[in-house]
Amino acid sequence: AAQTKAMSSVAGPVKLSLAQYREMAAFAQFGSDLDASTQQLLARGARLTEMMKQAQYSPLSNAEIVTMIFAGTTGFLDKIAVADVARFEEGLLSFMRAKKPDVLDWITNDDPKIKGADADKLKAAIAEFASDFA
Repeated sequence: AAQTKAMSSVAGPVKLSLAQYREMAAFAQFGSDLDASTQQLLARGARLTEMMKQAQYSPLSNAEIVTMIFAGTTGFLDKIAVADVARFEEGLLSFMRAKKPDVLDWITNDDPKIKGADADKLKAAIAEFASDFA
């Protein structure tokens, strides 16, 4: 398979979220009364789109990409301004490299499907960084 198990387990939700976002963004141009769930979907989609942007000549490891996609699809970006998403991503990846290299190594070497206890392990590492992000 072209995708690792870890990547495929986080890529499915992001593909669905971005597809819903694009569809709803096109629809929202014509209407002004958007309910809370639609506004939340549009806000998350904007953040996920921003998160997917990558600086030229700055490749990320598979484990780093899995970490960022997981952070985006599990709501860690929801309270962050779209303009701050790149700064959050940079900070999170620096934090993971410096303080949680075991988690990145675990994703790289074990290639887990990110669900259940594995998802909790990654979620705890991201939450530790997110709680101090300002």
